[in-house]
Amino acid sequence: MNDNSAYFTEVVVGNVIQELPKSFLPASAALENGHYPFICSSSSLKYTDCWMRKKPAVVMGTGGVASVHLGKEEFSYSTDTWGFWSVENLVSTEFLFRKIQQYLPLIDYAGFEGSGLKHLRKDYVRKLVFDVPCDARISNEIIEILDTIDQAIEKTEALIEKYQQIKAGLMHDLFTRGIAADGKLRPPKERAPELYQETPIGWIPKEWEHELLGNLLAPLPNNLRSGPFGSALLKSELVEEGSPFLGIDNIHFEKFIEKYSRFVSDKKFNELIKYSVRPKDVVITIMGTVGRSAVIPENIGRALSSKHLWTMTLDQTRVIPELICWQLNYASWVKTWFRRETQGGIMDAIQSKTLKTLRLPLPSPDEQAIIFERYTSISSKIESEKDKLEKLQKEKLGLMHDLLTGKVPVTINAGEPHD
Repeated sequence: MNDNSAYFTEVVVGNVIQELPKSFLPASAALENGHYPFICSSSSLKYTDCWMRKKPAVVMGTGGVASVHLGKEEFSYSTDTWGFWSVENLVSTEFLFRKIQQYLPLIDYAGFEGSGLKHLRKDYVRKLVFDVPCDARISNEIIEILDTIDQAIEKTEALIEKYQQIKAGLMHDLFTRGIAADGKLRPPKERAPELYQETPIGWIPKEWEHELLGNLLAPLPNNLRSGPFGSALLKSELVEEGSPFLGIDNIHFEKFIEKYSRFVSDKKFNELIKYSVRPKDVVITIMGTVGRSAVIPENIGRALSSKHLWTMTLDQTRVIPELICWQLNYASWVKTWFRRETQGGIMDAIQSKTLKTLRLPLPSPDEQAIIFERYTSISSKIESEKDKLEKLQKEKLGLMHDLLTGKVPVTINAGEPHD
């Protein structure tokens, strides 16, 4: 076994590549049911119904932000991309792809120009200098290691997407059909119309009520609040330590992000205590990315909400906060109501009246508990896979740094033939 960490040589990208011909396909050529990979400036891979190349090539997005794909087998690429392959035996196209991946943050920072939609500086990429192993067997081993972790990442991403689709369908059924006494979903209305009633929000089980969100708030002061506004809290009064001051960056879809960058002193917190959040409050963003909702965790401690959020304290004897949160994020009857209240336009804010007059299905507490149990089960699976994905992505970053810089040597069998 050989220590090869020192056996690297430098190559200039422009000296070892042949560029792909200009594409004739616009980005709009992507198809939902296309068969061949179709690479655009987007960081996500799309598909189309024809292919333009059947050998590996590095394809980079030229507009907006840096993106890079490795085209394999039969694939196409759009007019908003630039691509190339290696013509030098010492460095393979696949290894160039890995090096471009490693340098992507730098390319994103320094390799784009323009005042509007920024464009890739191809000359910048051509002039990049890469360290390349002198022994092609080492390059191939690095590629194989990184390909293996990429496959694990792709499988995990596919599983997350599958679970999310299952969850979306399950939750829709649970909130429109509910759970019968036998523990199964009620038959759909088409098969058993006698089990359902027509309401302003559609057909729901006969045993259910439907209620305005305003009537589901807890009988407490400031059960629906936003603020503080104006001079009540100045930027100069924010401090580096103290009670967190929450904003839209803390509220994601069904997820509260416990990462704080703004704080208020104990004195200021006490002055503004009517804006404090309570455990299990449901919060929805009303500026920026409007309509994201999350539940405040049990261990929140002392924290203030901001004018960019509506914070709701619900009557937990009647509703489970997480189930309200899911509806605010995804339910069709909620989206329909929000569109109606904004006359079909883009929602750039949410008024308190819009929230209070939002009508929601209301199963019995016992049935809500069963729905919540199934919601929790599928949500836990998704979160577990997301945690796994995050670990894999961090592992990949570490491996790329260690292997592509030679910090960690790659060993090869002495008896293997040298390319």
